[in-house]
Amino acid sequence: MDIELVLRWLHVIGACVLLGTGAGIAFFMLMAERTGKPAVVAHVASTVVVADTLFTATAVIIQPVTGYLLARKVGWPLTEGWIALSLILYVVIGLFWLPVVWIQIQLRDMAREADARGAALPERFHRLYRIWFACGFPAFAAVLATVWLMLARPALVPPWS
Repeated sequence: MDIELVLRWLHVIGACVLLGTGAGIAFFMLMAERTGKPAVVAHVASTVVVADTLFTATAVIIQPVTGYLLARKVGWPLTEGWIALSLILYVVIGLFWLPVVWIQIQLRDMAREADARGAALPERFHRLYRIWFACGFPAFAAVLATVWLMLARPALVPPWS
């Protein structure tokens, strides 16, 4: 068994899961919110929270582990420009993703409560949804940039060298 090939495969699968799950979650939450129906939003947001827990969180763990092991196997120092920038972007992604997870749980709970009461979604829901939506753009852009860096491996000179 070629361990490098397995590590590359796992690392690419992790990136695909991060990219695909993120895009899917964003699409389905957007479509649910547009209905304005608390029952629909509650159902979709419940699924989104589960998907983020099962898929995104797993990939978030797998990515740095496989990346580190792959870099060691191939002989790339973590201070290599494109790797260092990827790691910085990974932190940026995390800084946007962690609040988004909390917001998704809040959105789910508010939609469930509104549905149970037969009420409209509260203003706090809409305010948090706008924050959730806004956080998606830099996080998604950072994921796309990281995937590009992994594929192109450009010769970047880190500022500390």
